[in-house]
Amino acid sequence: MPTFMSQRANNHQINPKMETIDIIKMAYGNVRSNMLRSLLTIAIIAIGIMALVGILTALDGITYALSDSFSGLGANSFEIAQKIEKGNGPHGRKIGDPISYQQATSFKKRFRVNARVALSMNCTFSATAKHKSKTTNPNISVKGIDENYLYVNGQTLAEGRIFSNTEMENASHKAIIGLDIVKQLFDGKTDQAVGKFITVSDLKYKIIGILKSKGSGMGGGGDRVVMVPLMVGKMVYGDPRRGYQVVVRGSEIQDMDNAIAEAQGLFRKVRRLRVGDDNDFEIRKADAMIAMLEENTSTLRTATISIGLITLLGAAIGLMNIMLVSVTERTKEIGINKALGARKSDIRKVFLAEALLIGQIGGLVGIFLGIIVGNIIPQKMGGHFYMPWGWLSLGVALCILVGVASGYYPAKKAANLDPIDALRYE
Repeated sequence: MPTFMSQRANNHQINPKMETIDIIKMAYGNVRSNMLRSLLTIAIIAIGIMALVGILTALDGITYALSDSFSGLGANSFEIAQKIEKGNGPHGRKIGDPISYQQATSFKKRFRVNARVALSMNCTFSATAKHKSKTTNPNISVKGIDENYLYVNGQTLAEGRIFSNTEMENASHKAIIGLDIVKQLFDGKTDQAVGKFITVSDLKYKIIGILKSKGSGMGGGGDRVVMVPLMVGKMVYGDPRRGYQVVVRGSEIQDMDNAIAEAQGLFRKVRRLRVGDDNDFEIRKADAMIAMLEENTSTLRTATISIGLITLLGAAIGLMNIMLVSVTERTKEIGINKALGARKSDIRKVFLAEALLIGQIGGLVGIFLGIIVGNIIPQKMGGHFYMPWGWLSLGVALCILVGVASGYYPAKKAANLDPIDALRYE
C-alpha cells in the first residue's frame, strides 16, 4: 500500500519540509495504485466535460458559421421578406402573402436609391445533377438568380463567368454550380467543368461558372447548388404561392437608414397597402439577423451549462466516494505517518492533491474530446475549426472545483484521524 513518504526516501517517514512536487508525486503514486478505480472516475468526469465543452463549442461554431453567411450580405445590405410573427410552431405565424414575381420585379425597376437590388427564388432542395455516368445524391439545391445576386450576396466565381443580360432575358439553360457538384461529377477539376453539360431535373444546362466555396451556411449546402437564370427558375419551378427573395445592397453604410425608409415606402405601394394598414412584410438587416441568432443560442447555452453541471455533480459525488474509501483503506498507514511526525496539513494536502489530479486528468481528456466533437457540425456547415478558449477555461475551472469539493471532506477526515485509533485499525 502506498504511503505518504517522500519519493526520495524509501521509508514511511514523511518529510517535515515537504515540497509541492513531493505531494504531487505521492498523489500520482496513490492514483496509480488504484488504477481501475481512478480510470472509472476519470472517465465519468471526462464524459461530463466532453458533453459540456462539446455542445457549447458546437453552438458557438454553428453561430459563427451562420454569422458568416449573414455577413456576406454586408452591413450595407438588407432583405425584404414576408412578415413572420412569433407564435405557435417552430417557424412562427406568417402574415401576408409571399412576395410574388411581379412585386419583386416592380420594386427592382422603381427603386431609385443608389443601390443594387438582387432577386432570387429557391426552386428546390432535393434535385439530382448528372453528367454522363455520374450522378449526385438528391440533395442539390436549385436557385434562380438575377444579374445582381452574386455581387449583393458577396459571392465570387472560381472559374468561368456570370450570366449575361441576354441569357437572363431569353431564359437560357445555363448554370453556375458549386464546388461539391464539381467534386462529384468532374473529380474536382473546375477548369474541365466549365463548358460541359449537366442534367438537373431532366433538363440540360451548360455550365458557365463555378462558385468559390462558401460552405453550408443557412442554405443547407452552399457548395451543393445549381444557379440558373431567374426566368428559367420561374418557368420550370414557379407557382402562384412561391415567394421570391429581394435583397438590397447600398453603396454607403451611412445611407442605409434612408434606403430602408425609401424601400419600405415603395414596397407598401407595390403591395398596394392602404394608409393605416400594417406592413405585411419586414425588412431584415444582416446585423439584426446575427443579433437574433445569438439571442436564440444564448438560451441553449444556459440549458447546456445547467445539464453539464448536473453531470459533473454526479462525477463529484463519485470522486468523493472513492476518496472516502481510500481514507478507510489507508487508515493504518495514516496512523503510522502521524506517529512518525506527519502533520495534519501534509496529510490533508496529499489527499486533496489526489482528488485534484483525478479531476484535472478527467477534465483535460474531456476538453480534448469536447473540442473535437464540438467542431464536427460546424465543419459540416462549412465553418472553420473553432477553438473555444472561454469554454476551455470553464472546463478547467469546473474540474478544479470538482476536485476541491470532492477531496476536501475526505482529506479533512484523514487529517483528523486519531493516530492511536488509526494504528489499531485492521
